[in-house]
Amino acid sequence: MIYLGIDCGTQSTKTVALDADSGSIVASAAKSYDVLPGLPPGHMEQDPITWAEAMDETVRQVLDKLGARRGEVRGIGVSGQQHGFVPLDKMGRVIRPAKLWCDTSTTEECDLVRAHFGGARAVIDLVGLDMLPGFTAPKILWLKRHEPENYARLAQVLLPHDYLNFCLTGKYRMEYGDASGTALLNIRTRFWALDVLDFIDPSLTDKLPTLGSSRQPAGTLKPELAKRWGLPDGVVISAGGGDNMMGAIGTSNTAPGCVTASLGTSGTIYAYSAVPVVDPEGEIAGFCDSTDAWLPLVCTMNVTVATEAMRNLFGWSHGQLEEAVRGVPPGSDGLLFLPYLQGERTPNLPNGTGVCHGLTTRNMTPGHLARAAMEGVTLGLAYGLQRLRVLGISPTEIRLTGGGSKSAVWRQICADVFGCRVVTLAQAEGAALGSAIQALAAVQTEKSINDWAGQIVQVTADESTGPRGNLSFDYAAALEMQTSLTRALAERGYL
Repeated sequence: MIYLGIDCGTQSTKTVALDADSGSIVASAAKSYDVLPGLPPGHMEQDPITWAEAMDETVRQVLDKLGARRGEVRGIGVSGQQHGFVPLDKMGRVIRPAKLWCDTSTTEECDLVRAHFGGARAVIDLVGLDMLPGFTAPKILWLKRHEPENYARLAQVLLPHDYLNFCLTGKYRMEYGDASGTALLNIRTRFWALDVLDFIDPSLTDKLPTLGSSRQPAGTLKPELAKRWGLPDGVVISAGGGDNMMGAIGTSNTAPGCVTASLGTSGTIYAYSAVPVVDPEGEIAGFCDSTDAWLPLVCTMNVTVATEAMRNLFGWSHGQLEEAVRGVPPGSDGLLFLPYLQGERTPNLPNGTGVCHGLTTRNMTPGHLARAAMEGVTLGLAYGLQRLRVLGISPTEIRLTGGGSKSAVWRQICADVFGCRVVTLAQAEGAALGSAIQALAAVQTEKSINDWAGQIVQVTADESTGPRGNLSFDYAAALEMQTSLTRALAERGYL
């Protein structure tokens, strides 16, 4: 049997076809797009219709590659970029472009929510998360405050993957995992936080879709789509989830001990937990996962953003960037790079900027700048891993995904900085693969998601590496320096 996994991201939508018998990806396709141009600083938006069109195009391409095997498709799962606000009217039409996870224009709305409830700690008590600009709740309040005519038309609040599920099934539904990233859900109880809903708008409850288990399917493929795509009747559409939740399944991060670190445009580091993990400081997002457990997670907004900026600055290929970084010793001879080039989510610096600290005539070279950028973004993720450890997560292995994981020198930096063995995976598209595995588990219920993921997800043995015991440079001290410098500059209003 064949199961399709669809991953709708900020830069592209990818579709893969998973052969359940072999555990192999037998076809794939991708469609790129960009954010809407010309918006004010901090505003990041996309038209959800773009996602639907990219889904249709990539599914068609994958089915064409499958040929006669398209008749074996039994299920489809959808992964979507988290937190995006898709506003629909009563006819199910998109009212305006979706504000994305990386939109930082809602800082004032976050402050209003915190002030109403008595500060960040009070909000964390209500929902288990701080109210951050990336989350969905302040985006809804932003629409009400800044575009009241559009808000008056609002009949349904969806997230990106919910919108694509709606396109596939015709039904409105939201599952616990992605819903936990709205800051409207009490992540401990998995019920809506009614006090927060009422503050935004007493009628908001009526605009939210049915909420349910991440293990229950969203529905079945609409007959007209099945006919258009040449698929059999009754194809199951699984619950789907946010990209990090699906990435957890696609990296077999569905049991204690495993931690996933994504080195993409942004960065995430997250782990499985059987119980809610609530950070009183609000730095770790204690999301629900897509197996009805929990996924404590930290997100940073600048990972390959910073390394690509260095690569483009010096006109290098990826191979040249690799060699330049390899030619500089750990610690970049004292050069420290705070990589907040487009603001930051952890630490919460929506207006943050990048900083080079410790420049000398010795380390002011392209190679040093490049290595400092790579180390700086990795230390940013290490800050989150350190916080996870404080909250009770004990990693035994870090599974690296994303474009940065292809770099051998970066993998070694990760092992040294994280102080833990790191591995990569044979299948590169974790979120799309996770979506396909979730669809498989929704149809072939004789095994759990954890069992299916453990069977299908394979580690690339020759790309695993551990921390170097004889490394003379102290990355723990570098992390302390980066944290202290960030806090000192932020306290003085320089970040």
